[in-house]
Amino acid sequence: MSSLAEERRYTYADYAVWKSDVRYELIDGAAYAMAAPSSVHQKVSKKIFRQLDNFLTGKPCEVYYAPFAVRLNADDFDDTVVEPDLLVVCDGSKIDIRGVKGAPDLIIEIVSPFSARHDTDIKFRRYQKAGVREYWIADPARRTVEVYILENGAYGVGRVYRSGDIIVVHVLKGCEINVAEIFYDTAEFEEVEYDEEDNETSMRNKLIQALKSSGAEITDEQIEKAVKILDH
Repeated sequence: MSSLAEERRYTYADYAVWKSDVRYELIDGAAYAMAAPSSVHQKVSKKIFRQLDNFLTGKPCEVYYAPFAVRLNADDFDDTVVEPDLLVVCDGSKIDIRGVKGAPDLIIEIVSPFSARHDTDIKFRRYQKAGVREYWIADPARRTVEVYILENGAYGVGRVYRSGDIIVVHVLKGCEINVAEIFYDTAEFEEVEYDEEDNETSMRNKLIQALKSSGAEITDEQIEKAVKILDH
């Protein structure tokens, strides 16, 4: 994913004062633009949130949804600020007026053609390093949820759940999430596959086709950012 300025490193102090129509995350000081979510993305997020929120009613843990800043290493360099699609925090002392300070117990990212490689590589490694106990990657195109559990400081092999499966939430005793409900009544968009011979124009066209089928409104600026993702 393309960063805001490759030659500069940023901190939360910079992030907090940026005024732009484009949202950014910081990963180890590098700024990454975030694409606007599609209608499918929002439906999936809402359906997961609803199940988690219903379970957590009256319990000490809380579920939050983006935009909600998470300062993963606020006690050190304060140079990593992410906005997961969904997150659960069980330690109330980590919540302050600016968002979350430290690692949430559970993070859920909903991938799209814009974010798939970012969520499964860069953020995957960063969440692991920060000690996020459970990490989910929900993929509306495949209608799957891949779940990773932190053990001995590392995520093991992810388990893939599909419609008809029930996810037993590792960090929330007694919590079960129905995968069929997550993807019910959501329009599938075509999975984007890239060939080695694809050039920038063909990659852009594939992304446009996938995003249009998802119901997203595409701007030229978002298209340019999406194409740059493929180089990282």
